[in-house]
Amino acid sequence: MRKALFILGIDNSDTIAAIATPPGNGGVGIIRISGKTAPDIAKQLFGKIPVPRYATYCAFQDAGGEIIDSGISLYFPAPASYTGEDILELQGHGGAVVLDMLLRRVLALGARLARPGEFTERAFLNNKLDLAQAEAVADLIASSTEQSVRSAQKSMQGVFSAQIKELVEELTELRIYVEAAIDFVDEEIDFLSDGVVEKRLVELLERIARIQKTARQGRLLRDGMTIVLAGKPNAGKSSLLNALAGHEAAIVTDIAGTTRDVLRERIQLDGMPLHIIDTAGLRDSDNPVEQEGIRRAREEIHKADKILLLIDANDPDESLLATLPQQSDVTRVYNKIDLLNLPPALRQTDQGCTIHLSIKTWAGMDLLLHHLKDSVGFNEATDNVFIARRRHLEALAHAHEAVETALNQLQINQAGELAAEDLRIAQQSLAEITGEFTSDDLLGRIFSSFCIGK
Repeated sequence: MRKALFILGIDNSDTIAAIATPPGNGGVGIIRISGKTAPDIAKQLFGKIPVPRYATYCAFQDAGGEIIDSGISLYFPAPASYTGEDILELQGHGGAVVLDMLLRRVLALGARLARPGEFTERAFLNNKLDLAQAEAVADLIASSTEQSVRSAQKSMQGVFSAQIKELVEELTELRIYVEAAIDFVDEEIDFLSDGVVEKRLVELLERIARIQKTARQGRLLRDGMTIVLAGKPNAGKSSLLNALAGHEAAIVTDIAGTTRDVLRERIQLDGMPLHIIDTAGLRDSDNPVEQEGIRRAREEIHKADKILLLIDANDPDESLLATLPQQSDVTRVYNKIDLLNLPPALRQTDQGCTIHLSIKTWAGMDLLLHHLKDSVGFNEATDNVFIARRRHLEALAHAHEAVETALNQLQINQAGELAAEDLRIAQQSLAEITGEFTSDDLLGRIFSSFCIGK
């Protein structure tokens, strides 16, 4: 059964079509058609309905019988197709003009142009995919590392969804137990005081926490970690950017204030994408250009996942630490230890982590690279990591908070009614991940981020 007939006021029962291959010229171009009139379009386009799931060579004709192109047709009858509807794929030559001519012919035969992500949206509406799996389709296409591809595949295969559904089932059972105890409050046995619910809630919190940890790692594989290089002029920020990027991305001189603008580099660290941002040196300045660079630096610092505060080991002034956002994840990096003949080191202090290194000689850089992975819970053992998005993390956090509140309601207030409501909120938060409970507005935003033809 379809989840809905309409989404965002658009009819989802008509036939849609789109070019499914990237723009430009190529050896092969594909047009995808989905909907109940796909078989009729096939008959009018090349005179027959192809044998299901067999590649059929055809000549694609215009309204006057002239051949537009020739190629392969594939037919997937409903419901055993990607969208759950009749699907027809036309594989011809990949020229931009010939594909446009063929698409216009298909639209003239009754199809309409598909919206971005509409094929996958229909797969979701027809219960071929849940929402987390549908999002993983877009994440697979956009993957920039081998590990993110593997993780997106796991989400597409339902690894993430299966774990969420197990949590929802556990919450359902707990709600039934708690609400039954409320209904039979006059019985001699108090079902809420035997400790069974509390024990299960504690176990549930631990399970949610484990999934949160894996999801955070999956979010990093998808979005990458944003690292801002901050510090005084000539502390080594641009040198570190060049070292991490592996090429001369930034100009490095002995003149203080060389960097006046924000420089960005995207790199991979053992399969984890990193967004490295080099910023202007932080200091008081009367130069309006440098002032603007410092303003932009402060702006990036407030948005960073992690801040590397570069400090000259010859002048170990940590005064800038007090000017950074209080909740920031800051690592102090003491550079130029080669000038002091000091060994590289990594230490944990009350104020966080400090690393002593030399960017020039590369001494201690391995400590920094390992620290970047460890500080975000990333490791190379990612066989069980699924891809995740920020909204998934938010939903898991809301569910964890609601279950924690429910536990407190039982342990402290003995309030079964309030605990039951908190469990309902937790269940609803988790259901938003798979799409069992999702607003049309959220669906619209998710599928509009897909490419056309998918």
